Amino acid sequence: MLPAIVIEKLPRLIRAIRLIPGNANTDEAAGLADELAGITAMVAEKFTNDRTAEGIQRAQLLSIGCVSLGLEHLVETDDAQGDLDALDVLLDEGAEFVFQQGFRLIRELAALPEDTLIGEFDNDPVYSARRLKELFVDICTADPGETWSGYERYLGQLKQRQDVQAVVRAAQWLRRHHWEGPVKDPDLNAEGVIALAIIFGVEGGGRIVARTGQKEFERFVQTVRKGKPDFDAGWAALLAHIPAPHQAIIADRIQSYRNSILLQNIAGKVPLKELFVELENYAGSEIDAEYP
Repeated sequence: MLPAIVIEKLPRLIRAIRLIPGNANTDEAAGLADELAGITAMVAEKFTNDRTAEGIQRAQLLSIGCVSLGLEHLVETDDAQGDLDALDVLLDEGAEFVFQQGFRLIRELAALPEDTLIGEFDNDPVYSARRLKELFVDICTADPGETWSGYERYLGQLKQRQDVQAVVRAAQWLRRHHWEGPVKDPDLNAEGVIALAIIFGVEGGGRIVARTGQKEFERFVQTVRKGKPDFDAGWAALLAHIPAPHQAIIADRIQSYRNSILLQNIAGKVPLKELFVELENYAGSEIDAEYP
């Protein structure tokens, strides 16, 4: 078996700096060095510790990664010409500008939801600052002599979080259009909201259910068992009421739930008490507690 070929991919900043001889004069090189030193000092003050050698070293690694992230975003190609273009950006626009571009990407990424379970603490300033710092350290730590994959990790997390955001926005829309009036609750189980809308959607009529309780669920089950509605027709009516940006999410979840045990049991003869326990597994906190 042939050994795997390992391709070295140093941080883009390092690759650009290596091109300074023959592509930049002494003043330009000195100016860039001063800017990078200033960025490292700022990062040490705000994110590590500017009073220790370890803090300065960590800040240097973060600065290299964040500037490299900005360059990856600004430069179109990942070849030798791209490295030369990166050096041109550094000399023309300045390292601070590039660093800000990279940090903006991290800040925007941190603002996206990481999970479809949203709690009130997600909007807490202290939590948001901690989440930003964790992402900054995770993605932007770049050793100048080792392969760096921060930009690829950024792109992967961006796609993942955008997908989560699409689910959250679909659930928020369903909440605003709940048949009894908007559901106003800082805590959100986005998948639970969507599950309820799809389950109740089989009844037909396009009525949107984003929150329920035991009594309403019992009424729904009895109606389904008595009327034996066409589930597909009910889902079509539901989708007809949902805006285009959210339809793909709902349609995908419909396919997931189409053959679910819960829907089979709703149409069958499973006792209501057991059905409600099953519903809780799908909707979780989106079910209202009802007390006698």
